[in-house]
Amino acid sequence: MLEQSLSTLAIRTPGRGLVEITRAVRACVEKSRIGEGLLTLFLRHTSASLLIQENADPDVRDDLERFFARLVSDGDRLFVHRSEGPDDMPAHVRSALTATQLSIPIMEGGLALGTWQGIYVWEHRLRGHERELVVHVSGSRVAAAGQA
Repeated sequence: MLEQSLSTLAIRTPGRGLVEITRAVRACVEKSRIGEGLLTLFLRHTSASLLIQENADPDVRDDLERFFARLVSDGDRLFVHRSEGPDDMPAHVRSALTATQLSIPIMEGGLALGTWQGIYVWEHRLRGHERELVVHVSGSRVAAAGQA
């Protein structure tokens, strides 16, 4: 029988950069007791994004940030929208180039992530924000001990 769990997580970001949320997301999946199914994450913002990326070497995250700084620079005169400062429109472009939704299979009650994969909120604004993440888990529940 298909079961569902829906919750939200508040993620506090310190400012531009990647914030790993794997542990918090894993806790939501475990609490749902879904054994086999699908996790959907949805970030309710237009100036931050979600990313699955290597979680072993911090140089990867630093290199991604440097690449995006070159690709979409703050204060670029191309952009008209600057309501909240010179990082406003660049944050929206960065978000458009990445994703605000992720789907991850659930296998044997856990996330089917690879060995070096972690889940991140990528804050694109210079100052910190509180970001809201919707966590939807659907699938079949873990069988209780002694049940087939």
